[in-house]
Amino acid sequence: MSKQKIVEEEANFQKSDAFSLTMIPGKFARSMRTCVIWQFIRFVIINVKMIVVVGKSH
Repeated sequence: MSKQKIVEEEANFQKSDAFSLTMIPGKFARSMRTCVIWQFIRFVIINVKMIVVVGKSH
């Protein structure tokens, strides 16, 4: 059997013999998850939504 180079994304599929349906994020998703500016924008948006919901209940 020839040696195969295991790519980091493929390591999840090597753990079991059964086919895994785990999704692996692409480059864009990984960059959005690690971007501090985008995380701050999402934080502000979620907080504004929470303020609106709490404001409606009072």
